[in-house]
Amino acid sequence: MKKNMNTTDRIIRFIIAGVVLALYYTNVIGGTLAYVLMALSVIFIVTGFVSFCPLYRIFGISTCKIKSNK
Repeated sequence: MKKNMNTTDRIIRFIIAGVVLALYYTNVIGGTLAYVLMALSVIFIVTGFVSFCPLYRIFGISTCKIKSNK
């Protein structure tokens, strides 16, 4: 897997996942919405750690800076 996410993108994903987890544990969100958002949070955390987003690959997006050999 080639990395396609930069550090800022990863940090934003971790923050969103943290906010969702905090909302869940403080009982602000519940039910089906909580389960959907928790699953999304897990996906954000995993993609943040591996620096690869499959949706970015499908749409040809890359926020990772490419190093030049010059």
